[in-house]
Amino acid sequence: MEVVQRIATFGRMIKFSHSVFALPFALVSGLTAWATQPVTITPVDILLLLICMVSARTAAMGFNRLADRDIDAVNPRTRNREIPTGAVSVKEARLFTTIAFVVFVAASFGVNTLCGFLSIPLLCLLLGYSLTKRFTPAAHFILGLCLGAAPVGVWFALTGAFAWAPILLCVGVALWTAGFDIYYSCQDEAFDRANKLQSIPAKLGAMAAIRLVRLVHAAAVICFVMFGVVAGVGPLFYVGIAGVAAILVWEAWLLRRGDLTKIDLAFFNLNGYVSLLFAATVLVDVAIR
Repeated sequence: MEVVQRIATFGRMIKFSHSVFALPFALVSGLTAWATQPVTITPVDILLLLICMVSARTAAMGFNRLADRDIDAVNPRTRNREIPTGAVSVKEARLFTTIAFVVFVAASFGVNTLCGFLSIPLLCLLLGYSLTKRFTPAAHFILGLCLGAAPVGVWFALTGAFAWAPILLCVGVALWTAGFDIYYSCQDEAFDRANKLQSIPAKLGAMAAIRLVRLVHAAAVICFVMFGVVAGVGPLFYVGIAGVAAILVWEAWLLRRGDLTKIDLAFFNLNGYVSLLFAATVLVDVAIR
């Protein structure tokens, strides 16, 4: 029972539940590659790609918690996180994160040698994000790029080449992620400003940041539509995209007056629906081709 509790503690530290944001888009990329390219996907391929996804995210989040532990300790919103409270020691977090690094690189080499070598610069991007908020308000978009890299990585691992479809999906995911991260950062507007952290809400103010997200999310929807056009999907896909757009409009409506008491619904629930609806739409489209 104690082992289960420790696993749950580490899962909370890395916000494992937030995997719902990135994993469905990796699935979309894999399904699209399988449906449109001359590739064969084996159970081993699926297992290795899943291990890559989970271990890369675990390494990135573990490093983020280590890099931000002093900031988290003084932020009223984050002071109860696992490292500041001592639920996970710094030594344990370092070991946990290092293991995730090693697993990610090993699994990448398991996919193929080129993916193994490319895992190193990708890790640099994933880890480097944790430091960017100290220097640039573009940190939200760098986080978006980290999540957007997943569909490109899956496509490349399966086909050995880059293509416009995963690149457009990457840009769409990056913009969508940046938008909801800006929303979430509105909670820390005053703290970030006082501590010279470079978030967009700290720079522009919460209401201006919320209005900016509307434009960013509109651009994300355009990229998703362009992905569908390039990938040659059927009409059902665009019905799904209309649903995604409606969810993002609902999210904007909830936060239109800067009411951050609804941020959990807007951040986690609605954006989880976005990724799951997108993936389900592509899955059905592929199934009926």
